[in-house]
Amino acid sequence: MARVVREAMSTEPICLTSSTTLIDAAVQMREYDIGDVLITDQDRIYGVLTDRDIVIRALAEGRDPASTTAGEIASRQLVTVSPDDPVNRAVELMREHAVRRLPVCQDGKPVGIVSVGDLAIKQDPRSALADISAAAANR
Repeated sequence: MARVVREAMSTEPICLTSSTTLIDAAVQMREYDIGDVLITDQDRIYGVLTDRDIVIRALAEGRDPASTTAGEIASRQLVTVSPDDPVNRAVELMREHAVRRLPVCQDGKPVGIVSVGDLAIKQDPRSALADISAAAANR
């Protein structure tokens, strides 16, 4: 069982600039088989963009994904954890803020992401969520 976030997080998050188009962001998500990217400005975290954000905040609103930028629709009210925070702290924050992923930052710079799935795999590997999270990509 993981005790600190560092032991459960995914490292080397995909970071894009706020001027990245939604099409380019979606291509990165597909290429890396992920559902979110971090938006950064000068190596500092600026926002989080999820596949759901693209659908709900852009496509469902009729926005053009070729001209709409990640910075326009990314979530900016960020909740982050540090790699040395206890896993329980990450769980508390996810519950409190109803989020499935938390950027992991050290000195304001993103170093990873911890998701509900990551925590399930580390904390309860025999759970249904862990099985789903560990399954191969559905392409």
